[in-house]
Amino acid sequence: MRGAPYLETMTHANRPRLIPRRQFLAAGAAALAGLLAPGRPASATGLSSMLCHHRRTGPHPHPAPRPGITADKVLTREQLGTFANAYDAFDEVRQIPEIIDGIRCNCGCADDPSFYSLLSCYEGEGMARICEICQGQGRLAFRLHRGGKTLDEIRAAIDARFG
Repeated sequence: MRGAPYLETMTHANRPRLIPRRQFLAAGAAALAGLLAPGRPASATGLSSMLCHHRRTGPHPHPAPRPGITADKVLTREQLGTFANAYDAFDEVRQIPEIIDGIRCNCGCADDPSFYSLLSCYEGEGMARICEICQGQGRLAFRLHRGGKTLDEIRAAIDARFG
């Protein structure tokens, strides 16, 4: 549709989604600038993060943490390779898997049946390598947990910030 203020993209679950053209162009310019910056590894944040994911709307219950869950499947720095911007988030999540497993991701990846919790974003193919929402939720959970907050308090803060 010529002259439309919105562009249709596909979400992670292959459902159409409309985004404002200005947001699309700004994210594309930022992604291109990141790719062209000398001495910096290419990052997939920005445009791909915006195109592949969407924030959830409406109610989104958090999962119950699975008994005995560990960080054994969370990607290591070596497995992350050039995604250096994600190192800290993965390192922090690796320290508190039982907390992260009790949080539902708000970027839209939780719509994938293979994802149980935010911890799933840090395992396998590591959705959190490229998704700023996944990284932000993990880092916020770590800071709040380190500050003595309960899982319910952490969930409420994540919902307020990312929900």
